[in-house]
Amino acid sequence: MAAYDVLARFYDALMPDVDYAQTAQFYQAVFDRFGCAPQIVLDLACGTGALSVELARCGYEVIGCDASESMLAAAAEKKQRLGLDILFLHQSMQELDLYGTVDAVVCNLDAVNHIPPETLPAVFDRVSLFLAPGGLFVFDVDSEYKFSRILGNETFVYDLPAVYCVWQNAYRAGRLQIHLDLFSPVGGKYRRETEDFCEYYHSDDFLCRQLSASGLELLGRFADYALEPVGKTTQRIHYVAQKRRT
Repeated sequence: MAAYDVLARFYDALMPDVDYAQTAQFYQAVFDRFGCAPQIVLDLACGTGALSVELARCGYEVIGCDASESMLAAAAEKKQRLGLDILFLHQSMQELDLYGTVDAVVCNLDAVNHIPPETLPAVFDRVSLFLAPGGLFVFDVDSEYKFSRILGNETFVYDLPAVYCVWQNAYRAGRLQIHLDLFSPVGGKYRRETEDFCEYYHSDDFLCRQLSASGLELLGRFADYALEPVGKTTQRIHYVAQKRRT
């Protein structure tokens, strides 16, 4: 079974607190802050397409890509149900291949942390290749504080109508091993399924070096979903980079 195939069926149910409309507004604020007026926006690692939907509602021409067919199936269902014109592509971040350039790329909910350090340069190279000169790349990562102090070697339980989820973490040397036990009601009983994947801590120095090597200039770092400075206890850090014009 491919990665995230099980998780895809429960992803939206497990993320009820994520305000995708607010996230889209944050990206708009970033675009305004740095003088970018994009027409075409790429939602990189778009998952079930919830953010793609909100970006389309903001008036952008949206392309969403993801490596999980199951995630994209959920995204396509949203698009059809809402009557939105969004192009979804089955592509990994490392193998991004578009028909032309885009004006901005966004990558939400620590998707960059799912990429091993040795293959992250390929992701930034592909983003740079298909980003128009002067275009913005906005992505977020989980901070070292969040990996070590919040996620760490912890267990979390989600008791929801659609699924009962036990999330177990093992963190060592910058690598977070995640194991999910997912129990869903079926015919008066519960079906157990599992999902395993890893996230990786990427230091600021590493990210900045890789951005520069890919022709992307760092413009700023911001805490969470606000245009505020990063602090010692910031859990989510947004990076804003721009494709060099020459």
